Amino acid sequence: MQRMGQVIGLNAEKIEEYKRLHADVWPGVLKTIGECNIKNYSIYLKEPENLLFAYFEYHGTDYAADMAKMAADPVTQKWWSVCEPCQKPLETRKEGEWWARMEEVFHLD
Repeated sequence: MQRMGQVIGLNAEKIEEYKRLHADVWPGVLKTIGECNIKNYSIYLKEPENLLFAYFEYHGTDYAADMAKMAADPVTQKWWSVCEPCQKPLETRKEGEWWARMEEVFHLD
């Protein structure tokens, strides 16, 4: 299992919409997340900076293949088309990233 942390900005005028969307995530999106070996997934919001922090655990063996599978899913693509206008990617993210991946520097079970 691999723990993952990611961060992205949230447009201030979209906060309530983003919260509303995530209070009722589409079942097809949740199904695909599970099929792509992601468990224990949480998203946190830090205001007033309007930063979203995502944490999840990846339980698969080929992260790139599972992310490609997720990206190819039509329901997930539609979900992203609704959520992405709410988000504000960090200027410092790496090429190809939407959410900027974070380095784990400490963990305690």
